[in-house]
Amino acid sequence: MNDFDFGNKICELRTRSGMSQTELASKLGVTNKAVSKWETGKAKPVTDTLKKLSVIFNIPVDKLLLRSENKTMQITKIVITGGPCAGKSTAMSWIQNAFTELGYSVLFVPETATELITGGVAPWTLKSNEDFQSCLLRLQIEKEKVFVRAAKNIFNSEKVLIVCDRGVMDNKAYMTETEFLQVLDALNLNEIELRDTYDAVFHLVTAAKGAEEFYTLSNNQARTETVEEAAEIDDKLISAWTGHPHLRIIDNSSDFEDKMKRLIKEISSFLGEPEPYEVERKFLIEYPNIKTLESNPLCRKTEIIQTYLKSDNDDEVRVRQRGENGNYIYFKTTKRKISNIKRVEIEKRLSKDEYLAELMNADTTKRQIRKTRYCLTYENQYFEIDIYPFWQDKAIMEIELSDENEAIKIPKFIKVIKEVTDDDAYKNSVLAMI
Repeated sequence: MNDFDFGNKICELRTRSGMSQTELASKLGVTNKAVSKWETGKAKPVTDTLKKLSVIFNIPVDKLLLRSENKTMQITKIVITGGPCAGKSTAMSWIQNAFTELGYSVLFVPETATELITGGVAPWTLKSNEDFQSCLLRLQIEKEKVFVRAAKNIFNSEKVLIVCDRGVMDNKAYMTETEFLQVLDALNLNEIELRDTYDAVFHLVTAAKGAEEFYTLSNNQARTETVEEAAEIDDKLISAWTGHPHLRIIDNSSDFEDKMKRLIKEISSFLGEPEPYEVERKFLIEYPNIKTLESNPLCRKTEIIQTYLKSDNDDEVRVRQRGENGNYIYFKTTKRKISNIKRVEIEKRLSKDEYLAELMNADTTKRQIRKTRYCLTYENQYFEIDIYPFWQDKAIMEIELSDENEAIKIPKFIKVIKEVTDDDAYKNSVLAMI
């Protein structure tokens, strides 16, 4: 919304109420010149005055600001994570510049561990590492809630990007599995909801893996890791986030500037700037060794129930229940085909009640798809292997790419039968008819 639109709205409401500029100014405790400036688009009122206008004209502030239903505020929360000396600090500056230019209000949630450690709260100053991680997790969660609350109240902004310098799952890399579960239990949290509260996760690989000559401790006083320790932590961080629906890994296969450009490209692709394209490759594979997958620390299992909805056009619309052990999250996805491997995809997070309501519009010509998905990180690429109950000898493996020409590194323990990217017979919507 621009100033002129707001001015027209105020003038319309004032005139309809039969008030002069002077009368409205008197009710608000401002000068009539201030009202004149609003109506001519030269200025806007402060927040307290907006609230008074809302009461006088009996209209919500959002309506006053012309935030109509088809122009709802878009708030996206992402994580920038990575091993020590991965380039996160520089990445924040690149993100600020790139997405401010695209019209986003960009908010940054500072790294909580560094704040605590430099403030004297550390694993070595508390009784145990578990105590420290519990403090860190509590503070991280509350900080993010504050930033989300603030994002909802940003004046005159339709797109807000909240960037978390590390997220809650980073804690897991610094704990044993027992410690992690104990902390979750003490805080009455579950891992699925905790991990998937973020819309996307972008992992910057530490310089200790592939760019060792640039690894340094000098730019972070809270950092103490050796090159070997940094590489180990990097692997643990990737493992902690594996299983998230949108995990992308930015490695050191290029110089640092290009690494930053690849990060911006990945975030832009996820946000749908300029359009929400999904570049996907799909392979029919021999039934994988489940023990090999489940023993791999960079692989995570999740259960999916997928229901197709009725659509008035050729769009593919579906809802998903995704999670494990009784803990689930819900999504609605709309896909429109652009080419054999490129599609426009729009995804929306749903509450449980919204999900149940969407099921009332299920396409009854198709059965629900139930599948077990193994999310696998391999050679810095993120694969999804789907096991279907009606197949005992084969499975589907997919990978999302940021570029149609990106090379794929097929895991050595996976036997590809054939690529089925452009074969409609292996689409989930077709398999739902089996």
